[in-house]
Amino acid sequence: MADNDPVVETRAGKLRGTTIEGVAAFLSVPYGAPTDGANRFMPPRPPAPWAGVRDVAAFRTQAPQSRLGFPTRPELVDLGGPPDPLPESEDCLALNVWTPGVDAAARRPVMVWFHGGAFAFGSSNQVRLRGSRLCRRDVVVVTVNQRLNIFGHLDLSQVGGAEFAQSGNAGTLDMLAALEWVRDNIAQFGGDPANVTIFGESGGGAKVSTLLAIPSARGLFHKAIVQSGAAVRLRERDRAARLTEAVLKELTIERTELHRLREVPMARLLAAIEPAQRAVGASPWPLFDRYPFGPTVDGTLLPHHPFEPEAPASSADIPLLIGDMANEMASFLAHDDAVWHRRLTEAEMVARVGAVAGTHTDRVVETYRRLLPDANPAERLIATLTDSNFRLRSLTVAERKATGTGAPLWMYSFAWRTPVFGGRLGAFHALDVPFTFDTIDLTKATDGSATARGLADLMASTWAHFAHTGRPAHARLPDWPVYTADRRATMVLDAACRVEDDPGRETRLLWREIARPGVRWAQSRA
Repeated sequence: MADNDPVVETRAGKLRGTTIEGVAAFLSVPYGAPTDGANRFMPPRPPAPWAGVRDVAAFRTQAPQSRLGFPTRPELVDLGGPPDPLPESEDCLALNVWTPGVDAAARRPVMVWFHGGAFAFGSSNQVRLRGSRLCRRDVVVVTVNQRLNIFGHLDLSQVGGAEFAQSGNAGTLDMLAALEWVRDNIAQFGGDPANVTIFGESGGGAKVSTLLAIPSARGLFHKAIVQSGAAVRLRERDRAARLTEAVLKELTIERTELHRLREVPMARLLAAIEPAQRAVGASPWPLFDRYPFGPTVDGTLLPHHPFEPEAPASSADIPLLIGDMANEMASFLAHDDAVWHRRLTEAEMVARVGAVAGTHTDRVVETYRRLLPDANPAERLIATLTDSNFRLRSLTVAERKATGTGAPLWMYSFAWRTPVFGGRLGAFHALDVPFTFDTIDLTKATDGSATARGLADLMASTWAHFAHTGRPAHARLPDWPVYTADRRATMVLDAACRVEDDPGRETRLLWREIARPGVRWAQSRA
């Protein structure tokens, strides 16, 4: 503790932060009370006020994790930086604030980040999310931790009645509570509560998509960025109820004994997730509905799917920046030696595509074989599943947002291929995160070249410019047209950035036809 450590007074009490890279940082600031015991599965409650000055110079905890993430190669485990080493705790409703200065009159734009992890795992305490670099673009950065998986999304409403009416969206309510904390307190950190941009990658992008569909979130944010995580559909009440029944069966708890759920150890609850998901099986819309223990379309808090059948009217006036990575699936498939070493056979590739494309498999395989004549089966598999598992959702959201009459939309594609590991990963899923925060030197995801550093500066500055003005722009970028249904202008972020109109048009139309609205799927998700 130093005499010059920054001190800020919030509604709950005074906070003493620290200085990191010349920036004021306030870490693990509570925006909600602990969520264990009687608060488990309940809406978040405000933190208890404190006397004196609370020290928030270090991270404290992370949310209980469902470590059911995708398998990977040992050499890739810390590719994006070291994992969060902090203990898991139900006292996890905390956020981190990074600000150039605590002048309450500054009124800087605020950028609120929701971390990825498919609503199941992840943390905003990771080193690649260090906000000290991004906030040098004259913005205040907030990164949020919230309840995840079964703790945030066990929907007991249909078996527990009014007491548990909001249990399926407890983690969603956490996000609203964090944004309400920003509204009520961020001015003291030099931020402008009337100029808030929410952004996130992967599951964080799905969180942003979800917030766009919540009418009660209106006014808590004013711009949005979705990176590789567009959510078109979320789980409906019947699927949520079946998952709950499977959890109760796994835990041998009767419907009349729901109070026992508050006594189940954290580890035991986490262990019930995978058996419950197996028992219920895949969603009939596996290309769009991707989060078994995620938000529930309950008709009240979340009255409809985020972007099905259309963009939500409640956020029509929110400018949106959306995009994805050119080779998203390269990292998800890296654990497979046949893919990693490019030894996958044609027959093996066809079988993998068939798990997603079903009766359309022959047409899909032929299309990518024709469009990528020099690619081997492993590379074509990565391209195919990137389009089906990620690009399809981004394009669907963009198309439905663009057909409205509200605020504009901008589309991008991150295409810079990292040379690490012989270039096998290309522009893989989540590579953009340290570029967004200008923290590539804190990871092993790039070669640290001048090109990579320049792109990181450009991307972080462009995202900050969007937060300032509601329009993505940078002196080193060509003019970035608004995305429209007629032109579909897309900014390709690469060593040399460029605008392309409707890139990948043929595969866009192919997957749109395969996954057209109203068509239920029998295939399991890849």
